[in-house]
Amino acid sequence: MTATLIGATGLIGNYLLEELLKDDFYHTVRILFRRPLELTHPKLEKKLVDFSDVENFRLALEGSAVVFCAIGTTQKKVKGDKAAYRKVDYDIPVHAARFCKLNGCEKFVLVSSVGANSKSNNFYLKLKGEVEDAVKAVGIKSLHIMRPSMLLGDRKEFRLGEKISKGIFPIFSFLIPSKYKPIQGKEVAKAMAAAAKKSDAGFFISEYREIKQLM
Repeated sequence: MTATLIGATGLIGNYLLEELLKDDFYHTVRILFRRPLELTHPKLEKKLVDFSDVENFRLALEGSAVVFCAIGTTQKKVKGDKAAYRKVDYDIPVHAARFCKLNGCEKFVLVSSVGANSKSNNFYLKLKGEVEDAVKAVGIKSLHIMRPSMLLGDRKEFRLGEKISKGIFPIFSFLIPSKYKPIQGKEVAKAMAAAAKKSDAGFFISEYREIKQLM
């Protein structure tokens, strides 16, 4: 079986790649990326993809038993350009879901965010909600959406807001509703890997408690 991962260089994606490579359930782990990566492993198949080229993108997903999407950017990376932000956080996962369906792949696992709502006034939460709505509308047989709150783990880039939050959250954790509690990126990755092995058909949303239960 082939598992395809989009977003392998992010916090969750990096942990998920580790999980998939050590899992005998998959014969091949394929990663799609925009820039060359220096990664090697006997099970690893690397595909350099131009995500704006729809046919190139579709072909890169052929033969997948499951597609994991953990792609995402930040306002800092796109220099505040909301159109550029949308091309990454909306276009890539939505196209991936559509091509997944076209190619006959019946499982899609997506990282979203707690509070995702297409009717939100917050740009980020509204966008995540729109992604969820569009992906759900594709009609994939088994769709799992992870909605973590603040992610913990070793990021490659420094984020001041997260650094401050990590110091505050432990003090007031007892006051925080469970779905808003910080969670380790590694735990989300484990939950994604576990969700992909479930045989149930349908649309599933996992927040903090569900993610913990899936691990």
